[in-house]
Amino acid sequence: MSSSVQLFRDQKYHELKRQCIQQRRLFEDPEFPASDESLFYQSAPPRKVEWKRPKDLCEDPHLFVNGISSHDLHQGTLGNCWFVAACSCLALRETLWQQVIPDFNEQEWDPKNPEKYAGIFRFCFWCFGKWTEVVVDDLLPTVDGKLIYCHSNVKNEFWSALLEKAYAKLAGSYEALDGGSAADAIVDFTGAVAESIDLVQGKYGEIISEQMKLFEDLLKVHKRGGLISCYIAASSGSTSEAETEMGLVIGHAYSVTAIRKLRLGERLIFSFKAEKLFMIRLRNPWGKREWSGAWSDNSEEWKKVSSSERKSLGLTLDNDGEFWMTFEDWCKNFTDVDICRIVNTSYFSIHKTWEKEMMHGAWEKNSEPLLNRSGGCYDNRETFLQNPQ
Repeated sequence: MSSSVQLFRDQKYHELKRQCIQQRRLFEDPEFPASDESLFYQSAPPRKVEWKRPKDLCEDPHLFVNGISSHDLHQGTLGNCWFVAACSCLALRETLWQQVIPDFNEQEWDPKNPEKYAGIFRFCFWCFGKWTEVVVDDLLPTVDGKLIYCHSNVKNEFWSALLEKAYAKLAGSYEALDGGSAADAIVDFTGAVAESIDLVQGKYGEIISEQMKLFEDLLKVHKRGGLISCYIAASSGSTSEAETEMGLVIGHAYSVTAIRKLRLGERLIFSFKAEKLFMIRLRNPWGKREWSGAWSDNSEEWKKVSSSERKSLGLTLDNDGEFWMTFEDWCKNFTDVDICRIVNTSYFSIHKTWEKEMMHGAWEKNSEPLLNRSGGCYDNRETFLQNPQ
C-alpha cells in the first residue's frame, strides 16, 4: 500500500502489532472496544452478546480456507444484506479484494509460529476520496459460541467476519450497518463509480431491444472486472423481506456472480439454428432461499443443456443461495440494478478510456437552519435538505 493511505484514528498496524508481540499479549482495540457501544446505538440485540476470539470458536482458525469465494459469506442477524452482497461481488475479483485486504498472507494465522499472532488485522476502504486503513482486533460478537453477524460457511474461516467488523468500526457500530445500499459498499471497496438503473422505469421487462442493450452492457462490465448487484424494491404495501411466489426476497440485495450466453442444442453441420439463451447467475447473501422459476436448480430446463455445457457453467444443485435465471425473467422480476464499472484511466488501454476528475467539498453548518444543506435520507423527503448532520 502506498504512503497515500490514511490511517483511521491514526492507528498504525505494524507498530501496534510489534508492541503486542513484544509484550506477549493479544491486541484489544481501544477505538472499537468489545462492548455494547460498538454493537448498537439504539436497539440492543435480544440476547447477551459475548465477544470471543477465533481461537475460542474453533481449533484451527484461518483468514481464508481454500482461497476466497462468494460462498464464504452468510448474513447474520443484522439487516446488512447490502454489505454482504457487495462482499460476494468483491470476492469474485482478486485485484479488488487484495486492495481491501492488504498483504493477506502476512495477516494469515501461522500455526508454525503462534507467537507471531497478535490478534490484530487491517482492511482498507475508499473513504471521502482516499484509501483509509482500519485496524481491528479479532474479538467477535457471539451468542451460544456462534458468530451472530456475517460468517463463513466454513467454521474456521474468518475473513468475512473481520472485514465486517472493520466496516462497522468505520460506520461507528454494527447497528449503523442495518439497512444500506450495495452500490455504496461497492464504492467503498473499489473507489470506482456506481450507477443505478431502474428496471421498471426503463421498461426493461417489456422492451426486448432495451433488454438486449442492457445485457450486452452488463456482460461487458462483468468481463472487465466490474461489480453488479440488484434488488426488488419494496412497494408501499409490501413488507420488506417478504418472498415473491417465485422465491425471491423483496427489499433484499443479491450479487450477480455470472452473465453468460448459453447455447441450447448441438449444432448440426447444415443447421445454424442453435438457440441462444441469455443467462444471469445471482447469489442470495443468506446462502439459501433461491429462485424457483424457470432454470432454477432442479428445473426441467437444465435437461436441454449438454453435460459439458452444464459443467462449464459450474452448475451446482445445492441449496447454497446461488441460482441461474434467464435475463428476461431477471428484468421482469427485479426492479433495480447497481452497476460499478471499474474505471480505466490508462492511456495504454485497448478499450475506450475515461478521464477522472476529483471534486472535494464539505457540508457547512449554517446559523439559519433552513440553509443547512447536508442531505438526509430519502425516506424523509420533507426534511431531506435540513438533515442536522
